[in-house]
Amino acid sequence: MSGKIAFATFSLRSLAASAALTFTFASHGMAQEMKAGDHSTMQMGGMKMDTMAPAQGDSASTKAFKQSMETMHQNMMIEYSGNADADFVRGMIPHHQGAIAMAKVELQYGKDPAMRKLAQDVVAAQEKEIADMHAWLKAHGQEAGQKPAK
Repeated sequence: MSGKIAFATFSLRSLAASAALTFTFASHGMAQEMKAGDHSTMQMGGMKMDTMAPAQGDSASTKAFKQSMETMHQNMMIEYSGNADADFVRGMIPHHQGAIAMAKVELQYGKDPAMRKLAQDVVAAQEKEIADMHAWLKAHGQEAGQKPAK
């Protein structure tokens, strides 16, 4: 039985990691196509998609998820410096902060023990990685704060 639980946990982590990578690349494309100040729709590959605007009837958790996603997307809109390493880190910090915010929504509203444990693990891992990224920026004489897109 413990083998099945370990596999399920591994599968959930693998799924979460794959989804995070897919979202990272997809959100970059979406952010590039989203007009500044337009938070009702955005385009991705020619398709219009609803964004994080609250809708009537949204549950409290849905509102919280939408807010965390909107904040993350806004903060990922950095001014690129041409330094791929620094730009990667500056974009990933708010992405990881968004993951923490989403995990905290799960911890506030979620009921499934496996998902709550995954959310706790996400918070711990992402906080460490954010600290590592800030340390890298500092060690390389880079500005730690986010530069907003113009």
